[in-house]
Amino acid sequence: MTGDAIRIEALRKTYAGGKEALKGIDLTIPTGSIFGLLGPNGAGKSTLINILAGLVNKTSGKVDIWGWDQDRNPRQSRAAIGVMPQELNLDPFFSPRDALEVQAGLYGVPKRDRRSDEILEMIGLEDKADAYARTLSGGMRRRLLLGKALVHHPRVLVLDEPTAGVDIELRQMLWRNVRRLNRERGMTIILTTHYLEEAEEMCDEIAIINQGAVVARDSTRNLLGQLDAKTLVIEPETMPGTLPSAPGISAERRGGGLIALSYRSSQISAGDVLALVHHAGIVIRDVRTEQADLEDVFLELTRTRSVA
Repeated sequence: MTGDAIRIEALRKTYAGGKEALKGIDLTIPTGSIFGLLGPNGAGKSTLINILAGLVNKTSGKVDIWGWDQDRNPRQSRAAIGVMPQELNLDPFFSPRDALEVQAGLYGVPKRDRRSDEILEMIGLEDKADAYARTLSGGMRRRLLLGKALVHHPRVLVLDEPTAGVDIELRQMLWRNVRRLNRERGMTIILTTHYLEEAEEMCDEIAIINQGAVVARDSTRNLLGQLDAKTLVIEPETMPGTLPSAPGISAERRGGGLIALSYRSSQISAGDVLALVHHAGIVIRDVRTEQADLEDVFLELTRTRSVA
């Protein structure tokens, strides 16, 4: 399939009591992409994901998943998407193999088309295939949630905070599998995460949701380019008694005898900053630059583009 794996138009959700969780979301997610869905707590991410998964009914708007209209073709649209939830909701008396088989049966996957053992191997649970789920560690249970999301061969995979509270080994295993699914099967991946460095490393494109509306959507590279804040970090030969001062430049002391000078590259050049340092009589031993990362962009956008 070419074009968009998911198309959302004017999506609204108002809960009983009048709380408006989604305020007319318009969003398209390209086929074959790894797409980041970011936002602060209460922004509407979980509501949006639950609507895509068919777990929450929307108030109004349109949702297409892999070309299937969610209202006219609910069964096909639901079969096109797999969701790895944040909550560890597993039957403690099922083994991992049983859990995958039951999940496949719920989706109507014929036995000849089931690949439970292949999935168990991919998620690193082949040696725990017949153990009770209650005996699995938290990390193993999270792997099993990923396996359950894959049993019906979905075209779109949603990962809701998949690495929250897990160790580095599990996180690396998860991302290897995600990249493999995206590369080898062309699976579209939607990722929500509080680890912004993960989104920066993994995602082709990112949408930022705040107060029920999309406040930004662009490629990761372009989003990072929206902020022109830069910092020169200087290691002086000797620490001066007073820091350099000029309009548009903010100076602070850092540990290890460093001085950080922050400025906007659209207003002041690095040469002007260095000239100020020289004019202050500071002899530079070493210097490096720092640029905005995704966390800076996220904070800036959710602060300045909030929805009334």
